[in-house]
Order: sequence, then C-alpha cells, then structure tokens
Amino acid sequence: MPEMQISQERIDYLKSRRNRKNAIILLRVIIVVGFFALWEVSARLGWIDAFIMSSPSRMAETVANLYISGDLFLHIGMSCLETVIGFLLGTLAGTLIAVALWNSPFLSKVLDPYLVVLNSLPKTALGPIFIVWIGAGPSSIIAMTLAISLIVTILDVHNGFLSTDPEKVKLMRTLGATKRQILFKLVLPANFATMINALKVNVGLSWVGVIMGEFLVSKAGLGYLIVYGSQVFKMDLVMATVIILAVAAALMYQCILLLEKALKKYIGVTS
Repeated sequence: MPEMQISQERIDYLKSRRNRKNAIILLRVIIVVGFFALWEVSARLGWIDAFIMSSPSRMAETVANLYISGDLFLHIGMSCLETVIGFLLGTLAGTLIAVALWNSPFLSKVLDPYLVVLNSLPKTALGPIFIVWIGAGPSSIIAMTLAISLIVTILDVHNGFLSTDPEKVKLMRTLGATKRQILFKLVLPANFATMINALKVNVGLSWVGVIMGEFLVSKAGLGYLIVYGSQVFKMDLVMATVIILAVAAALMYQCILLLEKALKKYIGVTS
C-alpha cells in the first residue's frame, strides 16, 4: 500500500506543539534553577539570614550527612510506606462506600449530614484520640491519613455518581438493566475523570495526614525530622526535609498521571 503523505500544515502543527512543550519544560527548569540560585546568592551575600532561612548548599550538606549516616532512606521509606498504605486504603474504602451510597439512596440521605460534619471537623483534633485508641506507632499515623482522605473521597466520588446523565440511567432501566449493569456499564465509565481526580487529591491529603501524624507521634519519618529540627533549631534539616517531602509528593503525583495515561490507553479514551 502507498504510504500516507503528511501535509505541510500537519507537520508545522506537530512541530509547533513539540516546540511549545519543550518551551514549557525549559521554563519550568529555569524557574526552579533560578529560585535556588537566587536563594543561594541571597544567603551568601547576607540578604537573608542563612541560619534562619538556610540555603541550598547547607541543605545539600545536610542531606549528604543523612545519607552517610544511613538515616536518609529510613525516614523517606517510613513516610512513603505510611503514605502509600493510607492512600490505597482511603481511596479504595472511599470508592466502595460511595458505591454503596449510590446503590442505596435511603442510606445516602441518612448518612449525608454525618459525612458533611465529619468533613468539616478539624482532623488534628482526632490525632490524640487515635493515639490513645490505637497506640503510638505507624497504625495511628495511617488512621490519621484515613481520617483526612476517606470522607473527601466518599463525597467527591458519590457526587460524581449522582451527576451521571439521568437520561442514560433511565434508558438503561427501561431496557431492563440491573443496578449492577448500570454501575459497571455506565456510572463507573462516566466517572473515570472523577475517580482519577480523587486519586490526585488523595496524594496531597495522604501526605498531609502522614506528616500531621508524624508530628504527633513518630520515631522516624519526614515529619519526625521536621519536628526534631525545629526543636533543636536546625533549620537546615527542616528546610531540607521540606524539599525532600515536596519531591516525594511530586513523584507520587507523577505516578498517578502515568496510571491515568495507561488507563486511558487501555479503555480507549483519547482526551
């Protein structure tokens, strides 16, 4: 078969898209590099107090010392493990509960005010309760993560289910579809974006829950390093840990984006 010829307009369009993407990536790198360069220069020239604000070189030295002592990956691994467990449990349990509420409008109406109250409740107030009930350890930290992410997941996913096109639901019921068929053939596919967004939101909420839990009770983890560094006034350690935390959260978010891309390709979603 003869090869398809690509028009010059199409070639120019693809080239402009590629150039735009490269420009965006380059600008992002320039912003990050410029920010840390300005930070370092400001500290060396005395524009800011390096003891209070730290500097990239001091933070790099702190990270190197943590690596040499063997504590770096211990603290990162502990926080990441707690975050992943809390993230998976919160997302899975929240989605299952949202399905149950969609399946039972009566139960949904009964529990709706309680979900709203729990969602508005400051979760830090539950930390000491979890410590007393569960004990001082990773379990209470994971419970804190669940308390933060679970209710948000339930509300977001359930609202997405309820916003499914009612005409399509009515059509499937008219054709004799069961609730199970409506759920798997219409509601879940129609709310693919909603569930992916719930995953993205839960990345941040899970890290918030873990760090808050580690602030209250922990012997290892990034939250522990932040608390310890602030107590002994080692701001280099505090700032370095915050940067590590930001990188870890960004990498976890990128994993969700890769999952979204893979799922879209698997189910044939092009946009």
